[in-house]
Amino acid sequence: MSSYYYYSFNFSVIICILLVVLSFFSKSNAQLNSNFYQNNCPNVSDIVRCVIQEALQSDARIGASLLRLHFHDCFVNGCDASILLDNNAKTNIVSEKDAAPNANSVRGFNVVDNIKIAVENCCPGVVSCADILALAAESSVSLAGGPSWNVLLGRRDSRRANQGANISIPSPFESINKITIKFSAVGLSIADLVALSGIYQII
Repeated sequence: MSSYYYYSFNFSVIICILLVVLSFFSKSNAQLNSNFYQNNCPNVSDIVRCVIQEALQSDARIGASLLRLHFHDCFVNGCDASILLDNNAKTNIVSEKDAAPNANSVRGFNVVDNIKIAVENCCPGVVSCADILALAAESSVSLAGGPSWNVLLGRRDSRRANQGANISIPSPFESINKITIKFSAVGLSIADLVALSGIYQII
């Protein structure tokens, strides 16, 4: 596959996923506001974008990976950043990172960590990790040449993971009927299924 075709296809898939994720998850975001951090961290979007720009210099796939990370987080119990939690015996956390759909597959955690550090340096204790994932998804698409949009903000981070619920994330190895059922269960259509499944071909 030529590099031109690869990146053209990469861009097309990113746009499809963007539209699907926004159209679905915005249904449960009625309480969110794009100006949520206007008074206490007005430059958060610029901070996120700057870190991703730097990451792209050494990893051309990181944008698509961050978008997929956001999708995997949102598909299980909503967009709450629970996918970022590590195993912790003291708090009885069994990390979603080790769930079958995510283990040795979902990537970009190091970039999210770098974004969080940069945001905390400017606005300590203000911006949620869930909002950082949402902002990273928007910046990734925009930096790939796609559209930009006002990200709805104000999500709260989960303090608990739900590794077992990750079985709801569709697998490319499942039958089309089973995948369709999983998408239908969260209000997504066949068209959504086709768009989102395409990302597994590039990551």
